Amino acid sequence: MGAEVLSSRAVIGMFYEELQAAMAASWVSRVGMQFNSGQDVETYPWLGMTPAMREWVGSRQAKGFISNAIEVRNKHYEATIQFLLKDLRRDKTGQVRVRIGELAERAVTHWASLVSTLILNGGATACYDGQYFFDTDHADPGADYTTSQSNSVSVDISALPAQVHGAVTAPSVEEMAQSILNGVSTIQGFLDDRGEPVNETAKAFLVQVPTSLYQVAVNALAQPLAAGAGVQAASPDLRIEVANNPRLNTWTDKFAVFRTDGRQKSFILQEETGVTLKAKAEGSEFEFDNDAHQYGIDSWRNVAYGQWRHATLITMI
Repeated sequence: MGAEVLSSRAVIGMFYEELQAAMAASWVSRVGMQFNSGQDVETYPWLGMTPAMREWVGSRQAKGFISNAIEVRNKHYEATIQFLLKDLRRDKTGQVRVRIGELAERAVTHWASLVSTLILNGGATACYDGQYFFDTDHADPGADYTTSQSNSVSVDISALPAQVHGAVTAPSVEEMAQSILNGVSTIQGFLDDRGEPVNETAKAFLVQVPTSLYQVAVNALAQPLAAGAGVQAASPDLRIEVANNPRLNTWTDKFAVFRTDGRQKSFILQEETGVTLKAKAEGSEFEFDNDAHQYGIDSWRNVAYGQWRHATLITMI
């Protein structure tokens, strides 16, 4: 009996197993809210905030919503790999599983690529309120509370109380820790369109840094500081993670902080069709003509800015 070629059914099974694991490990789902789409373009009405409770005086006083809409158009993306039959025959699970695992990772890191582009362009691209996503003068037109708020913050690290001072491209651990806390406290202090605190229950945050700032950011969360303890020890009720995002490596003196435990998120992840793996495999004309199999993934998806109140850009000056 001749040696059997690894079947397309087995390869497809490997792929979806790897895809599930890769998505669970990604930072994307912590800053993005995923929506299923059923058409070419979806409209998201950002309807303001739910009112706070008030003393019942007279009758109920219903509050309407501030309506700002954003449209997201789906785009078609794909990636395809090819295996020679001899490789499938000789390597049942080794290199084939590696390549299939990499294809699954590409499906997930594609989300990271799309969202990272939004992060990089956030200081020059408008979100649902008409202001840049990272901006110094966010306000909701027609709201009860119209005072502008800033989620683009400059921190003068030379003015921070620290025993050791560094440069904006190489801050000291103390300076980085206080800059991170500045971003966290900024998010916690945002008010909604009625002047009520909107993030007062926020406890979980993700700090997105370029590679050059990753080590000092990790140390800032862990090491003792001159004025007390490290960020996590000083605020044990907070859960702060650091993500090294090499897609942000054009940044040298800035990083972004995101709330991750809110009902809304900073970004919209829109998907019309989930990632689908298709095969030209056993019995196909492609196999007959090329003595090979092809496996391709594709998805209709796109991303957009979501809730700016759950994000802050910190620029060290």
